[in-house]
Amino acid sequence: MATVLGPESPWMGGKKRTRNRNIISKLRQSQIAGRGFSRGTQLPEALLQERDKRAKWHGIPVLLQELYESSHLNSDFTRTHTVLKELSSLLSMEAMSFVTEDRKTAQESTFPNTYTFDLFGGVDLLVELLMRPTLTTLQKPKMNDDLVKDCLSVLYNCCICTEGVTKILASRDDFVLFLFTLMTNKKTFLQTATLIEDILGVKKEMIQLEWIPNLSGLVQSFDQQQLANFCRILSVTISEPDVGNDDKHTLLAKNAQQKRNTSPSRAEVNQVTLLNIPGFIERLCKLATRKVSEATGTSNFLQELEEWYTWLDNTLVLDALMQIATDEAEHSSTESSDESTLATIPLRHRLPQSMKIVHEIMYKVEVLYVLCVLLMGRQRNQVHKMLAEFRLIPGLNNLFDKLIWRKYTTSNHVVHGQNENCDCSPEISFKIQFLRLLQSFSDHHENKYLLLNAQELNELSAISLKANIPEVEALVNTDRSLVCDGKKGLLTRLLTIMKREPPDSSFRFWQARAVESFLRGATSYADQMFLLKRGLLEHILFCIIDSGCKSRDVLQSYFDLLGELMKFNIDAFKRFNKYVNTEEKFQVFLTQINSSLVDSNMLVRCIVLSLDRFESQTEDVKVVEVLSECCLLSYMARVENRLSFLFRLVNIINVQTLTQENVSCLNTSLVILMLARRRGKLPFYLNALREKEYAEKYPGCLLNNFHNLLRFWQHHYLNKDKDSTCLENVAGHFLGLSGQAICMVQLNLHFIQVTLHLLLQPDGFITGFCFCVQGGLHGLYGTVMVTAREVKG
Repeated sequence: MATVLGPESPWMGGKKRTRNRNIISKLRQSQIAGRGFSRGTQLPEALLQERDKRAKWHGIPVLLQELYESSHLNSDFTRTHTVLKELSSLLSMEAMSFVTEDRKTAQESTFPNTYTFDLFGGVDLLVELLMRPTLTTLQKPKMNDDLVKDCLSVLYNCCICTEGVTKILASRDDFVLFLFTLMTNKKTFLQTATLIEDILGVKKEMIQLEWIPNLSGLVQSFDQQQLANFCRILSVTISEPDVGNDDKHTLLAKNAQQKRNTSPSRAEVNQVTLLNIPGFIERLCKLATRKVSEATGTSNFLQELEEWYTWLDNTLVLDALMQIATDEAEHSSTESSDESTLATIPLRHRLPQSMKIVHEIMYKVEVLYVLCVLLMGRQRNQVHKMLAEFRLIPGLNNLFDKLIWRKYTTSNHVVHGQNENCDCSPEISFKIQFLRLLQSFSDHHENKYLLLNAQELNELSAISLKANIPEVEALVNTDRSLVCDGKKGLLTRLLTIMKREPPDSSFRFWQARAVESFLRGATSYADQMFLLKRGLLEHILFCIIDSGCKSRDVLQSYFDLLGELMKFNIDAFKRFNKYVNTEEKFQVFLTQINSSLVDSNMLVRCIVLSLDRFESQTEDVKVVEVLSECCLLSYMARVENRLSFLFRLVNIINVQTLTQENVSCLNTSLVILMLARRRGKLPFYLNALREKEYAEKYPGCLLNNFHNLLRFWQHHYLNKDKDSTCLENVAGHFLGLSGQAICMVQLNLHFIQVTLHLLLQPDGFITGFCFCVQGGLHGLYGTVMVTAREVKG
């Protein structure tokens, strides 16, 4: 079978003597070696035409030759544009086939048109054409906008179809930065943005935003549609490079990486650059909360929306959407394009209502993502302050029912993984991004009360008053002019849809994470009761016990949420016992916990800590009643059950496998031992670990592993350069305090470490005093020795 190289091709088994006469071989060799002709336009036209018939090049080399000759410095580009349009028609259909159902046919083509276009120097020629104004001071006719747009479209088609073109363009920093200058022109903005996004996605080194000429002026010149589109580009420049699942990276590897990279990353520098642009965050908040016209909510609407989803999934370049945005840019002001303005555009009348909504949602996804990344960055407090000031949360609350969480009857938009990079419809991506934003906004920050409305804030105050406890400082300091409007706050709306979610929905994972983040930090009885009164605990238990949920990720999110909801709250344990009212239910619950301690250990920690707190409150009649009746507290009160959890927690991790995900198992085991020491039972627990070693015929295995884990924990978290959040959390769980509590945790950990050292080393009692002095335990030296002797004894 003949190929584009002809039947004599050396790649098809031709003789060696034919190789030197092959045009493609010579062309590639000249490009590599830099000798001879460097592009196909230097070949005789007659030769190209003769070879074209056999190679099926569709006249592309000859057209490129004409394009080159018609685009000289003194050209008026009239003929250039005509030729480029002819080339574009050959390439665009091929690009479309690569991303539609015809993809297989296109890939079976031995040498597609875009490959031929690149092979004969077409890509380089278009880059030269576009950048010519920056390379010469000579006066010449300016390329019109339509020609620039066609150049950009052809380049993008080549990036799609021909492997390596995108990487070559990405390696040219001068061209990448030049493309940003084309974004100042509204007529070429969308084509430019699309190409930049594709290039930055494969660029080896992240571009620095501060390199872009007059970035602040460029961003301020964008209208709202352009700014939303620009967020697609920004998302690549402010996110840390994806190096796989972050949870699977060991803490040892992260420590080594942090030692190598002490300066801020490029993503962090880019975040600061964006925050320094006047009005940037305010405009993003306006974009995120901009309203759209109401949907009909009928079955016809749902069917119509399904059809548009299918079209969106199968079309690469959304010409209709691009045209809408272009028309809006021409007919609207810089800051807004409301529905009354859009109604004057005939094209919008020709598109269905669902398309307008999907169009708006696609932009909001990008905006919410940028805001979410900034919320998780080093400038978090600065971003928080601005998001509160510009009323992002009340704005999203107003959009909740009609845009963010509309009802659906179809199920194919529900079952997706929780990976934010999954290939989802715009609606699903929007919902996940919204939930991730709520999680980032609430997590350990006093602004979390902005998720409520004024009436709900009053309810929290009433709960505190009735319980005779002081209101939390963050609640008192909340600016009520910035909270949610309407009958329900955003948190309450989230709880409502959370309880309606189908059993197989992965939205459950994100919903649970968002609600859990509201409870994180110092335990607030009022916050817990606010959620308990709305049936959250019963919903969680239903999902764990009765729903048949099999997803480990969803179950983990519910275990974590349940732990935060029940911690130190005697009313929550009473409600638990009322729901889990049979031995069968309780055994199902225990089975779910024991099936994966990595997922459930935070709940185990909550139960252990709560039990310890309740056992010190025996003067309270209600506490005594719940202690005697609650099956969960009774189960954890038995020492053999706590020891069983401790054995497994220590055994399922080691220093080499510690990650951000499973380090909580170590923290839970430390809490169990610190509580044991406070009650004078540490020797008993350590001796039980030794007996377990001998029973398993691996003497020293558990204690040595735990000793190594403890030393790593102290080195990792007590280092002055490290984030001490984990230490503070353990301290808060242990004593319900901070500051002095952290010192107490350090003291307890040193005590346990020295005791383990004495047990494991032959000369432990000789060197023990040195460890005690180093750990600040001079006065406790005798106690440490007694504890170790009790275990050894």
